[in-house]
Formats: sequence, structure tokens, C-alpha cells
Amino acid sequence: MTRKYKSPPAFSPQTYTDPVAAVDRLIEIYERNTAFLREAFGRYLTGDLPAEKHRACYPEIRFRNNTYASVSSSLSYGYVSQPGKYSTTITQPGLFKGYLRHQLELLITNHERPVEIVESEVPIPLHFALEGGTHVASENPADISAALRDTFDVPDIEYVNDFIVNGTYEPADGESSPLSPFPAQRTDYSLHRLAHYCATDPSHFQNHVLFTNYQFYIDEFCRLAHDMMKDGDSPYSAFVEPGNVITQSGSTQSTGEHVTRQPQMPAYHLIGKKGRGITLINIGVGPSNAKTITDHVAVLRPHAWLMLGHCAGLRNSQSLGDYVLAHAYVRDDKVLDNDIPVWVPIPPLAEIQQALEAAVAEVTGLEGMDLKRIMRTGTVASVDNRNWELQDHREPVRRLSQSRAIALDMESATIAANGFRLRVPYGTLLCVSDKPLQGELKLPGMASKFYQDQVAQHLQIGMLALRKLAAMEPERLHSRKLRSFFETAFQ
Repeated sequence: MTRKYKSPPAFSPQTYTDPVAAVDRLIEIYERNTAFLREAFGRYLTGDLPAEKHRACYPEIRFRNNTYASVSSSLSYGYVSQPGKYSTTITQPGLFKGYLRHQLELLITNHERPVEIVESEVPIPLHFALEGGTHVASENPADISAALRDTFDVPDIEYVNDFIVNGTYEPADGESSPLSPFPAQRTDYSLHRLAHYCATDPSHFQNHVLFTNYQFYIDEFCRLAHDMMKDGDSPYSAFVEPGNVITQSGSTQSTGEHVTRQPQMPAYHLIGKKGRGITLINIGVGPSNAKTITDHVAVLRPHAWLMLGHCAGLRNSQSLGDYVLAHAYVRDDKVLDNDIPVWVPIPPLAEIQQALEAAVAEVTGLEGMDLKRIMRTGTVASVDNRNWELQDHREPVRRLSQSRAIALDMESATIAANGFRLRVPYGTLLCVSDKPLQGELKLPGMASKFYQDQVAQHLQIGMLALRKLAAMEPERLHSRKLRSFFETAFQ
């Protein structure tokens, strides 16, 4: 017996050659359907909702290609490579408005064919339709007879996975191939995780992201950001801190309330035009945190992310405070082994490497051999055991030597590998904070002086590198090195 649902009136499919109009239609469908669920939930809480299933679905983009004729071979995205049907469900199209317009414009222009906007058959879970911060659990004393799952759809793990980006998705006969790397429920899941882990709304995240593993960088970033806002003479319009505390440019006053407890991975945002500002996230220590946060940030489709952190220098020729520009990685972190095999090479990306090297030269004022003296390019090894030195370290030291590694940390290879897997340009610039093989360990007095001298400069280099990358066109930055044989049209 087919179950009946209470749903809003259906939208009729419409075709578009104008990406702006297409995105407006996506917004119309999404806002109407989520409003329907929120209104029904309000009645559910008061016991005034009929005992039947209430359902509304995500909007969907569909596209049909009828030819094997290829588009420009210089493009890394914005087209499909084979004839067939393609589709993707969409969530929060207002948040992704600029991204969606850009992707649809490329697809429509490159193929000279329209897209179709429809209402999908994938339900919007109630949890994802509610306003941020809304609690599904009710404290209302009214007698609510129907169970929540009998009345609304809840998140379905069938739709929350990484099959597309992992290259393991196989459409069933007659099913459309994916247009985008993340469908709607997977995106919604990560947007809610970002708000939880970072304590800022996803709308504040910028297209250029810094990850760090030390609070010292956060403190310096906040100091710089508040100085910029006070002066009112910077390329950034606002500064956002956890709790969605916002300081506008030209002001020393903030709106919002600071969080009473820091989230697990607090995020801070310098807001730029068209998302070309900088987001800095303190991911804490370890590859598990690095994978967790990059899994979720990736759904925002940033243009680049960089790791700025401390590392153990492995060469006697290195000094404390020297920089390491990673051009290869030894992945001994293990957290991504099921998603991307360790035999997959993680290549350096020329645009990222050049921006980082240029930023180091500009901030330090050094060039040529003087620059090489304080910055070495080489292999970084990331491990999952912070206290590897306490074991019999002869075998890991031998492997590190065989790999030609020059630095050791716990996050960089994870962030780079997940950037490669999730098609987000990545890079790493580390600072040598100790040399365990040479007996130079971080003692309290040494650490204080090191942090005081190096953190500010290291952060300035990372921010300058991102400004250089922000000046590039996205089509140049999203390298074809990140694309597999069969890719989605959307980057």
C-alpha cells in the first residue's frame, strides 16, 4: 500500500538558460518547502498537527548532454564529459547563490544547453529545515501523541556519504550521474557540523581558509583583525568571532555574545567582498581533528586551504623558527586510508607553492640563498602518535630518512590528502619549533621566546599568501591535478 503524505503543492519543472533565474527558482522551491516544514513543526509542538506524515523535498538541478563532443581541454570544471542525464539536489541555495550561479553559467555556456530546475524526490529532514539553533526536542507540556519520525522525515544515512568524491559512486540503470560533489543531505549535515564545531554560522566562512594547531595564532589573528576594524582601512568589512560576534570595519563595538565555552574547533573570519576574505580555524592537535574539519569545510567549496602550524625539524641544518614548505607528504596518519589509498600521490599545486614562497620572501625581505637559509622545501611526514619518541624510534627514524622527510607533524598530510580527495586546493607552510633527533626540545622558556618571535611573522605570511590566491580567478586555482577520469561538472 502506498503511503500518503501531506506535502505543499508541487512545483512544475522549468528550463533555464539564465543562471541567475535558475538559482532564483532553486531559492523559491527551497524556501517554500522549508517554511512548510517549520510551520508544521510549530503545530506539532502544540499538538495541533494531524497525525500523518508531513514531507517536503529539496530542489534539484537536471542537465542532459547529447554529444561526445568535448569542450576546451584547458578547463578543469564546468562541463560534463559524456552524453547522458546529470542531476544534483541542492540545499540552502541562498547561502550558495554565488557558487551556483558561477557553476551553472559555465555549464550552460560550455554546452550551449539549458538546465532544468525541478522539485526532487529526496525529502528534506526536519532537522535541516529548522532555523539554526532550534532544538527538535520539545519542552512543551502538551500531549504530543505522534512520534516525531512518524510525522516528519529525519536525516537518512543513505544520502549522507562521500561516494561521489571518493569515486565509488555507481548510478543504477536509468539513474542520473551526479552534477556536484556533494548532494543536499550531505551538505546539510556538514553545515550543521560546522556550526557545532566552530560556533559561527556557515554564512561567515570565507573562500580562503587557514588551519592552525596553536592558540597563539588565534590570539595574533584576533589582535590584527581588531586593529584592522578599528582603523577602518582594510580590505575586510567585518570580523566575526565564535558566537557570531561581529565587529564592523571602522568600529570598536561588537554585536552578539561571546561563547561562554570555546567550541572544539573555533573559527574566526575576516569578511571580504564575494567571500574573498580569510577564515582561520584552530583545529587542535591530531589527524582525526584535521579530517573532521576538512570533511565539513569542503562542502562550502573554498578556493584554497592552507595549514600553518609547528613541526619537528628532522635535519641538523635546520634551526628553530625556520620554515618548511611542503611539496610532498608521508601519510602515516591512517585516518584517510579507507577513503584514499596511501599509494595515491598527493602532488604539490604550483599556484599554492608559488604564493607561499612569494609571501615568505615578501614578509621576511629575503631572497636567493638568504631565503633558502630560513625556508626549506621538502617532504613532511604526518603521524598519529604524538609521543613517537617514547617508543623504540629506530624503525620510524629509518623510514623518515628513507622518505627524505625534513619535518614531522600530525595534521599537514591529512589536510593535504583531504584537499586532494575533496577537490580543494591545498598547501602547507610549517615552522620548526623543536628538533627531537638533535635533542632540541621545546622547554618552557624556549617556547615562550619562539612563539613571541615567530607566530606573528608566520601568520602574516599565511594571510599574504591567501590574499595572493584570492586575486586569482577560480578557474586557474582549481587545478586539473585534482580532477579524476570522470568528474562532476561543479567544482
